[in-house]
Amino acid sequence: MKCVIPFLALAVSALAQPLPRPEYPQPQFQREAWMNLNGRWDFDFDDHNAGLTEFWAGGTHRFSRNITIPFCFESKNSGIADTAFHPWAWYRREFAIPAAWSGRHVLLHFGAVDYRAMVWVNSHLAGEHEGGNVPFTFDVTNYLKPEGPNVIVVRAEDPPTDRYIPRGKQYWEPKPRSIFYTRTSGIWQTVWMEPVGDSYVESVRVTPNMDGLASIYAHLRGNQPDLTLRTTVSFGGSVIATTTAVAAQPRVSTTVSITDPRLWSPNAPNLYDVTFELLKGDRVVDNVQSYFGFRTVATDGRYITLNGRPIYPKMVLDQGYWPDSILTPPSDEAIQYDIKATQDMGFNGARKHQKLEDPRYLYWADKMGLLVSSEMANAYLFDDESVERFTKEWMAAVERDYNHPSIIMWVPINESWGVPNLRDPRQQNYLKELYALTRALDNTRLVIDNDGWEHTDMTDLFTVHDYARSGEVLAEKYKDLGKPGAGVPDNGRAALAPGYKYNGTPVLLTEFGGIAYIPQGHDVPAESWGYAGVEKTDASALDRLKGLYVGVAKVPGFVGLCYTQLTDVEQEVNGLLTYDRKPKFPVAAVREINNLAGIH
Repeated sequence: MKCVIPFLALAVSALAQPLPRPEYPQPQFQREAWMNLNGRWDFDFDDHNAGLTEFWAGGTHRFSRNITIPFCFESKNSGIADTAFHPWAWYRREFAIPAAWSGRHVLLHFGAVDYRAMVWVNSHLAGEHEGGNVPFTFDVTNYLKPEGPNVIVVRAEDPPTDRYIPRGKQYWEPKPRSIFYTRTSGIWQTVWMEPVGDSYVESVRVTPNMDGLASIYAHLRGNQPDLTLRTTVSFGGSVIATTTAVAAQPRVSTTVSITDPRLWSPNAPNLYDVTFELLKGDRVVDNVQSYFGFRTVATDGRYITLNGRPIYPKMVLDQGYWPDSILTPPSDEAIQYDIKATQDMGFNGARKHQKLEDPRYLYWADKMGLLVSSEMANAYLFDDESVERFTKEWMAAVERDYNHPSIIMWVPINESWGVPNLRDPRQQNYLKELYALTRALDNTRLVIDNDGWEHTDMTDLFTVHDYARSGEVLAEKYKDLGKPGAGVPDNGRAALAPGYKYNGTPVLLTEFGGIAYIPQGHDVPAESWGYAGVEKTDASALDRLKGLYVGVAKVPGFVGLCYTQLTDVEQEVNGLLTYDRKPKFPVAAVREINNLAGIH
């Protein structure tokens, strides 16, 4: 059943000061026993980079302040709200291991730490990680004291001006400006621990098809022989399939077949619960709860198809920022509010822009039936190191989110960010290799090589960004789109990278609109900015919005769209909602306008 949440009922609770979040951080890979380490941590800046030399991890350093995790120190919800440059920051937290975990391995998980992390447990270096958008895990068993207290210390390094780091919309200058916003440094997603046995399931990849066959590939940790994986699939609380496969360590491959599967779609977001049990003989040594959805994504030469039927993605560009928590969702209610607002205004999807979204957002997109375009935070400059950094992190991103049915397309690069000179053959090759790599990691979804412009011939979708002020201008510019022999017009930037021709793939208008409007009585942000001036009244803004949609509807060559954008963000006031999530226009009016475009 589709999750229904009253739109305005969440307005207060979604933005209230949050408590440490109790929700399991990775809904697609849940174990029953776990410990949430969010909440109050000791904290210090290390502006002189003295912490390593003075060995702050050793217990002699006296931390001078506190921070609330999982919020970055730039945010109000962290309790610090310091947006100045601080390249190095240290965190400390005491904890006790539950008695029931005795004799088991203990895993320490971080949802994300931007950008580099070093982690000590009881003064022992447990591990290091680079990459600010993806999770990492350390087995800390050998460093723990069974009777405690135990101490975690984290050193986070985030060079604020390094444009070779995948940073998305985080600005490299002290003050946000134009389309760039406040940085997110250090720990910014949930930290948690959980116990496992000598052998355990490290990851599972589920690939369902419309015919009811789901291929399962699991990766194991541990060296116990003679392990088997039992997979149990349920729907609506009833078990409908079970299969058992022998492990060929460290891997297990198997399939599950479901008769007449209920397919996943925005109108019917059917999800199947699945339990993975790792067995040693008859003994369960690990138990993981997950879910998946049966659905396929492809193109038919003109349209995107979902489950074999044409679908017109009507997406809204969603930056995924919040006033008091920046990139970290303040609560599950806040996530649901944004998704419900998106759907109530007539959109069937969100283009998560320059942000690898929190797994709990993707969980609710799966549950509530929202299509998602998943886009990596980009670097801005190109060299060998940026290639290595980005590629490693992008591979981890695809692995993390592979099982979410809501994600229908991957976008590694936006608007040539990170490949700023596509006349350079090296940068062209890198762009194409990212497409090929993504397809190698996941051939079940569509991949856009370079969203917006300068496409190569290696892309599943051809996308255009155009902030024309009126629908008449849009309709005139693209009137020949889709006609035999017609290409795609340039728009300030070339539609194609040098040396390439349009490959005939479906064309989507993945950025347009950007209508700036500040409702009366609402605070006007400093340096307010919009793509084509700020409208004075809601009537004039709605008239422009309707005119743009009328123009898009006149271009049959467009087979999908993405309106810019869901909410205002700091100085950028292009949102359909204000930054604090108040609708600028009657929701029904926006929905009626949204219905002008589509497959009719």
